[in-house]
Amino acid sequence: MSATRTITATEFKATCLDLLDQVGFGAIARLTVTKRGKPVAVVTAPPTEQHPFDVLYGMMAGSVIIPPGFDLTAPAFEGVMEAAMDEPPETVA
Repeated sequence: MSATRTITATEFKATCLDLLDQVGFGAIARLTVTKRGKPVAVVTAPPTEQHPFDVLYGMMAGSVIIPPGFDLTAPAFEGVMEAAMDEPPETVA
């Protein structure tokens, strides 16, 4: 399980390579470095090489219901555009 850790800049300087390895391997999820008690840096692992939207893929699976017999490939507005073109435009008073 990844942990969050806070250390001083002095501690970070002395053990930075080991700490970076721990962040890279996932042993530490978020490393906050402080100087005089105030956070000055946060170290996290870089995002994976996945596409950023891969996390969203399948997020809404099962939330859409398609009625039996409904044709998703049929035109949705067949004839609507032609009918709109036949009507005179509305005038604004």
